[in-house]
Amino acid sequence: MSNCKPEWMRLYAVTDRAWVGEQTLLEQVESALRGGVTCVQLREKELDETAFLAEAKALKALCQSYGVPLIINDNVAVALACDADGVHVGQSDMQAKDVRALLGPDKILGVTAKTVEQAMAAQAAGADYLGTGAFFVTDTKKDALPITHETARAITAAVDIPVTGIGGITPDNLDTLQGLGLDGVALVSAIFSAPDIEQRCRELRERWMFDEK
Repeated sequence: MSNCKPEWMRLYAVTDRAWVGEQTLLEQVESALRGGVTCVQLREKELDETAFLAEAKALKALCQSYGVPLIINDNVAVALACDADGVHVGQSDMQAKDVRALLGPDKILGVTAKTVEQAMAAQAAGADYLGTGAFFVTDTKKDALPITHETARAITAAVDIPVTGIGGITPDNLDTLQGLGLDGVALVSAIFSAPDIEQRCRELRERWMFDEK
C-alpha cells in the first residue's frame, strides 16, 4: 500500500534557487503553500551538506505547519536528518530498492519513470509515487527527452500508485494533460518565476482537475 495519498500530487512544487531574489527560498515556498500547493520537493544541486540540511530543517517545519509533505530530491542522508516526509530519486540516482531500505517502510519514496518498464520496476521496488515526463521542453533539465501522451497514459494504467507529470508544464499547456490518468502536476518555473507566487498557485489549483482512472 502506498504511503502517498493521490491528492498530495495535485499541485507539486519543486524548488529552484534560480528564482530566488526579492524573496528567500523559504518565503517563496510559504507563498506557494498559501496558494495551495499540496507537496513540496526541495531540490538543491549547489549547496553543501551543512547549508542543505539547515534549509531542509527550516522547510520541514514550514511545510509541517501547513500539513503538506516535504520531499527531498536525491539526498537520503539529508532527508533522514531533517525527518522529511520522503525522498525522490531519478533513474540515474540511487536504486529505488536501496533508497527504500534506508528510508524504512513508512517514508514516501518517489521515483522518476519514463517508460512502462521503469514504472513497474519502481513500483515493485517500493515506490509510493512516480514522476513522469518531461512533457514539454524545459530549461530546468535541458537533457530531459519529451514523453508522449501515449506513453504517459500507458504508465498511469500500468501502476496502482499515484503519478505526477513534470517537465515544462505551464498554465498555458496544463489543459493538454487532462485525460492521461495523472494525479497531478509537478512545477518548477511555472510557480517560482511568477511575480505573485501565491496567486499563481491559486490559479493552477483551479485549473487542474483530478483524472478518473
